[in-house]
Amino acid sequence: MIRRRTFILASAALAAAAPSLPASAAGQRFTQAAFAAAQAAGKPILVEVTAPWCPTCRAQQPILQKLTAEPRFRDLVFLSVDFDSQKDVLRALNVQSQSTLVVFKGRQEVGRSAGDTNAASITALVAKSI
Repeated sequence: MIRRRTFILASAALAAAAPSLPASAAGQRFTQAAFAAAQAAGKPILVEVTAPWCPTCRAQQPILQKLTAEPRFRDLVFLSVDFDSQKDVLRALNVQSQSTLVVFKGRQEVGRSAGDTNAASITALVAKSI
């Protein structure tokens, strides 16, 4: 009994002490409020579904960072969903796997891809939002 209590207390302490890292190196962590605000404003939106253990996601990161730095995408709202911890968002967006990119023009979904690491096709996908 004491071991279990010690384990629970230690786990809670570690969770509280762990730094809060963004889900993605480029996007801000997805929240329903940020997503709804961007949709209501008619903004171009890129939703990235990622996982820290995913090699395809890691391959997408430099492409997305470079792309979102381009002036033509300056108004793009880039939201990152953690595949492991944000299952409610995955259900709402009908996403089945990590390394999925979903693009919106305001409230309208205009494209999606899964597992793509080709810079040209990712750029073409995101360009649909503007």
